[in-house]
Amino acid sequence: MARGWESKAVADQIEEGNSRRLEPAEKIPVSPAEHMRQERLDSLLLSKSRLLQQLEHARHPSHRRVLLNGLSAIEKEIEELDSPSQ
Repeated sequence: MARGWESKAVADQIEEGNSRRLEPAEKIPVSPAEHMRQERLDSLLLSKSRLLQQLEHARHPSHRRVLLNGLSAIEKEIEELDSPSQ
């Protein structure tokens, strides 16, 4: 019985957290283009963090070079997405 109660409490907490996270997005309507831009930006930031983590552990010079090139490309694209001219 206690196990079911704990599961319900956890489910309620997850639902409450999701509803809090969605409230601000519901207040400001976003165009489909802006939504796609934000999704791409989020994806790039995630890729950047992953590359940085891999770079911390990379030892071989050629592997580090590949990671740095990828990081440079991602940072360039992030900068383009963040520029006000878009």
